[in-house]
Amino acid sequence: MKVNAKDIAAGVLLMLIAAVGLYLNQDHSLGSARRMGPGYMPMLVFWLQLGLGAIVLVAALFNGPDPLVKWTGLESVSLALGIAAGLVVWKVAPMFGGFFASTYNAVGLAMFVGFIVICFANGWRLIGFICAAMCLFGLLLEKGGLMLALIGTILVSVLAEPQHRERPLGILGLTVFLLALCWWIFIKQLDIRVAVWPQF
Repeated sequence: MKVNAKDIAAGVLLMLIAAVGLYLNQDHSLGSARRMGPGYMPMLVFWLQLGLGAIVLVAALFNGPDPLVKWTGLESVSLALGIAAGLVVWKVAPMFGGFFASTYNAVGLAMFVGFIVICFANGWRLIGFICAAMCLFGLLLEKGGLMLALIGTILVSVLAEPQHRERPLGILGLTVFLLALCWWIFIKQLDIRVAVWPQF
């Protein structure tokens, strides 16, 4: 057997995140395929992610060898600091009341802070900024609306790759295109009931 250690780690991580997501999603009503509740789409996505993780894990047993790269000291320290910062923010966030009194918003803020902290190490920067962007989308969608959530997601995602920052017109064009596309698909065509503009 030619084991691919990188794919095994990726498969386990995908399955772990999906399992945590399915556990946290139990607070939301699912509804049915015809009349979806707030937990229906996340549930589908997490089950798909769980399946994808299992496929990656099984494939990793045959497509190696590809060993894991040893972490540098900075990568290990930034990961530990990111986890610690996330846990502290998660415990402190509900004290601000209101928006962060919700478990999801407190967890989202904690994850956002944790992912930003790990970005201090080059080895974590790509995954850190992408995951932080997804957390920011979740935090901004309810009160900030779809447009602000998309803009925040795109701007944080751009930080993941230095080459993207050198093309501000490309980023602006992509942002305008994605805003228009998402409005047309999700608001106009699918009639999803989500705020388009900030509701502060």
